[in-house]
Amino acid sequence: MADQDFETILYSVDDGIATITLNRPDRMNAMTGRMIHDLLQAFDLTDADDDVRCVIFTGAGRAFCAGADLGSGAAFDYGSLADPDIEKTRVGDIYRDGAGLVTMRMYESLKPIIAAINGVAVGAGATMPLAADIRLASTTARFGLVFARRGIIPDGAATWFLPKLVGLQTSLEWCMTGRVFPAQEALEKGLVRSLHAPEDLLSAARELAREIADNTAPVSIALTRQMLWRMAGADHPMEAHITDSRAIQSRGASADAREGVSSFLEKRPPSYPNRVSSDLPDPYTNWRERPFT
Repeated sequence: MADQDFETILYSVDDGIATITLNRPDRMNAMTGRMIHDLLQAFDLTDADDDVRCVIFTGAGRAFCAGADLGSGAAFDYGSLADPDIEKTRVGDIYRDGAGLVTMRMYESLKPIIAAINGVAVGAGATMPLAADIRLASTTARFGLVFARRGIIPDGAATWFLPKLVGLQTSLEWCMTGRVFPAQEALEKGLVRSLHAPEDLLSAARELAREIADNTAPVSIALTRQMLWRMAGADHPMEAHITDSRAIQSRGASADAREGVSSFLEKRPPSYPNRVSSDLPDPYTNWRERPFT
């Protein structure tokens, strides 16, 4: 699929790697209703495009995302905004959290997502990357779960994602103080995988994306990603065992598995034939029946 034009983000695909860039640099990429829907559409595009093997999620300018755009003074009172894009999120008398819509869409992604956090990441800017698979940050990045200082609570389903990354104690401290903390602390607590000089951040993210795109089977990656995320909330390892067994049986009989073994034995780069759009099995079919117990 060709590059797409959006109002609030940039979207491009180059040699199997899609890059989604928040693009309101004059507003530090602050989130709006339009940006929410642009991001949802962009992740739909990456899932639908078999040429996309990995996604990089970043920001333009000196910020990743400064959270909700507070210019209206009523950014969190959705009913008073008269924003048609926000109105689209309404279900009955409840407006769905915009950052949560994005993280839920990222959670369902069939392609791996690398967040390259290039600068300030506060509010929704701190919670959206939680649903990425891997987070890299600039040494100049700063993070803040500042919600309590704005009179609200964490968005983006952060209360589910964050403790899985940094533990409950750190999650509670960051959310209860609402303080902004440096990239080094994010690294030390496990929020990000690595820090990079600002000029090296995107090249580091692309290098990691290339490692995935050039060496792994897309269908296997889609399944593995979903299995790891879903099993993060499982209450017993048997649930993983049931799902593993179905998925391994399906993948083991696939053309991808034959190619994986052949390319290894022949010491050549693999060329996996299966496609996410047409060959992705559902290992979760009736998995709650627990057939092995």
